[in-house]
Amino acid sequence: MTWNWTLLDAGRFALDGGSMFGVVPKALWSRLVEPDEENRIPEACNCVLLEQDGQRILIETGYGDGWNNKEVDMFAMNGTTILDVLNEHSINPDSINTIILSHLHFDHAAGVTLLPNAKVIVQKQEWEDANANRSTMSRTYLPRVLDSIRDRLVLVDGDETVCGDIQLTVRRGHTWGLQSIQFQDCEGMVCFCSDVMPTTNHVGIAYSMGYDMLPWDNAKTKQALLEEAHSKHWRLVLYHEPDTPVVCVIKNDKGRFALQAKTDYLQNQ
Repeated sequence: MTWNWTLLDAGRFALDGGSMFGVVPKALWSRLVEPDEENRIPEACNCVLLEQDGQRILIETGYGDGWNNKEVDMFAMNGTTILDVLNEHSINPDSINTIILSHLHFDHAAGVTLLPNAKVIVQKQEWEDANANRSTMSRTYLPRVLDSIRDRLVLVDGDETVCGDIQLTVRRGHTWGLQSIQFQDCEGMVCFCSDVMPTTNHVGIAYSMGYDMLPWDNAKTKQALLEEAHSKHWRLVLYHEPDTPVVCVIKNDKGRFALQAKTDYLQNQ
């Protein structure tokens, strides 16, 4: 099946640069992205809307609403939600049949509370870990988010194909149950890789987040994903990338993986 897809900018915010780059010293990561006065770097919430044969499937939902003023200031949230961006594209939120979540951290999943009629697909491992709050931070998994999807969950256990031919692949590292989402469009395969590689500045194998539950595993997972994307000519969607969210994988003159921006997706926006 060939899917039509639209990239949806469902909110901007900022996270601590040191947390986003883990063990990489600021002297190195600050060459790639300039932090603000509070050491935060800009983040996007790049959701994907898939459409075909009456199906409307949403990959991720952004950070949603319900945040207090302190939280909005802490994360420099611009206040945009998935409902705002769906409205900009003249899409009725009730027409969304299915939501596929890579994992259940709030910045990816909290927008599900705004879309109460869609079934939600997530890995069984991720659901169990979220309910046990297995995280590097105490409020990464929000009870209000988990409660809102408890009665409309579709749990998958491992690599799976859903909604016809959308491929879900477990990519252990950031969490135990994170999944990437692969789908076919008229140009080939697209992979939504989530927090395996959140931005273009995380292409280096050592450039992993302090939020990763299993940093070594995520480094190996990212290496394998880059190799697969390069050999199979996939395009990657980077969820938190604020500038060039769709890329392909190339090798530079040193034989290392690098990312090249793709802009042809804009023709369908």
